[in-house]
Amino acid sequence: MDTIFLLRKNECITLFSNLQEISSKEESEVGDYFEAEFEKERLEFLSDQLTCNKEAAVWAAKVLYHSAQLYLIRENTGKNIDKLVPGFKGKRDIYSILSADLSLRFLPQIILSLNAVDPEDPLIIILENILTEFHYSGIGYDLDLKTVNWEAELKDPTYRKLYLERIVEKKDYRLAETPLINKLLIAEFGMHKDAFWRELKTITEEHGNL
Repeated sequence: MDTIFLLRKNECITLFSNLQEISSKEESEVGDYFEAEFEKERLEFLSDQLTCNKEAAVWAAKVLYHSAQLYLIRENTGKNIDKLVPGFKGKRDIYSILSADLSLRFLPQIILSLNAVDPEDPLIIILENILTEFHYSGIGYDLDLKTVNWEAELKDPTYRKLYLERIVEKKDYRLAETPLINKLLIAEFGMHKDAFWRELKTITEEHGNL
C-alpha cells in the first residue's frame, strides 16, 4: 500500500530484495485507495456518470507493482512472470480504462527502464501487450495501434476529450497525425491551433499532410 502511495504522489517506488506477495487485505486497501483517487480525478472529467472499476484498478496496481519489482529481481521468476503480470480478465470499457490508468500511466517508464537493461527481456512484450489493450495509458509511448477502430474507440465524449488532451500533453505526433484524431484535434484547437500545438500538421486521408 505504501509503495503504491509513494508512486502516485512522488513517482518513486520502493524496491525490495525479494518479491513481495500482495495479501487479500492489501488488495482491499488498494481498491479503496484507488476508488478515492478516482473520485478526485473524476472532478476533472466533468462527468458524474463515471465510477471506479475497482477490479481494474487493483489489477493495474499489481501489474505495475510486480513489474517494478521484476526490474531488479529476476532470480527464479522466469516461469512465474505470466502469473505475476497477468492480462486483464474483466470487461474493457471506459470505466476499466480510466480506473486502470491510475497505475498503468506509469508503465511506459518501467518498460523504458527494462529496455535499457535488456531489449530482449520477455517482460517488455508482456507489458507492451497490456499497454496496447489499454493504450490510453500508453499515449506518448510507441505502440502498434494499426488495428484500432478510432471511431468506435473514441465514441464516448468524455473519454474522447481525455484522450485528445493526453495526446496534446504528451505531444504524441504519431497519434496526433492519425487522420481521425488529427481532425478532432484541429477542430478542438480552432483558431487557436498555433497556441496549442504550432508544429502539428493538418492531415487528410486523401492528401496526407497539409
